[in-house]
Amino acid sequence: MPTSRTKTGRPARASAHHPKPKAKAKPVPKAMPKAKPKKAAERPAPKAVHPPAPKPIAAPVPATAKGGAKTGGGAMLPPAGLARPGAATAPGKPAGAGKPAGVGKPPGVGKPPGARPAAKKGGRKSPLSQRRGPNGELFQPGDLLLPTGPQGPDEIQYLLRGSVAAEHAAPEAGVSEIVTKKGPEAEGDRAELSRFAMGLAERFDSGTIEPLLPTRPVGRRNFAGVVERAKHRRREIGAFMRGLDLGRTESSHMDSHGEASLQSLMEWAARLENLAEADEPDNADYAQFHRGMDQLENTTEALIVDVELTLRRLRDRVKA
Repeated sequence: MPTSRTKTGRPARASAHHPKPKAKAKPVPKAMPKAKPKKAAERPAPKAVHPPAPKPIAAPVPATAKGGAKTGGGAMLPPAGLARPGAATAPGKPAGAGKPAGVGKPPGVGKPPGARPAAKKGGRKSPLSQRRGPNGELFQPGDLLLPTGPQGPDEIQYLLRGSVAAEHAAPEAGVSEIVTKKGPEAEGDRAELSRFAMGLAERFDSGTIEPLLPTRPVGRRNFAGVVERAKHRRREIGAFMRGLDLGRTESSHMDSHGEASLQSLMEWAARLENLAEADEPDNADYAQFHRGMDQLENTTEALIVDVELTLRRLRDRVKA
């Protein structure tokens, strides 16, 4: 094809408006072969689990046999508690570790000679049953509240008042307690004591329950007189509480007012016991001590009457 030339004879340049040559079409890539879906990885078929062959059970060893027992095939088995020869053990673990101590040992092996067999554990016992007196003797029933039993008309009165007012009235038990503590010579007083108990029972059941504070003789105005009064009042409170104990009185069955009065009465008894064991102070006003004892006796008598009234309400509620 003829081309245009310039005046100089050179071929003319392509015009700016001259269309560009068409780009060569890129070769269409060949279609990739479709990937075949991967087959699920075939898992190896589970191996058949065969139960372990049962170990031969050792026959019971007769008393005269020594060493091991024979199995059905005649093979000797080691005695119980001993490792089999050649048996593998964990590294750093001695043979036989992990077994309870004493397996395969005859009784008594491993104990020092002359050791006593372990005593059997019995039932729980109350600590009060192991309390002992000043000479090491075991306390008898009632000795914690009233040692040696009632020792005078005032203590007898409080013991019978407690046994009559108890949750389960026990006047006869109170009379028997008095006679038992005094000895066989007091058997002749049983009838009189029973009449006295019946009079207190009528007072409790239908009469007006009023304080019955005993009349006190004039005491010595010194420390020994204060200690004597404290011991005497402590025993009177203990006699009343012993009477409640004979009638199996449960403080949890009482109302809150009566239970609080009983608790206060026990606290006053503990204070009196401490006072009876106290040392004599220097330059004390013993007249003031005795006036304090008068007030203490009135306070504790009011608490005893509160307990009696509470137990009468309890008895009326049970009857209804």
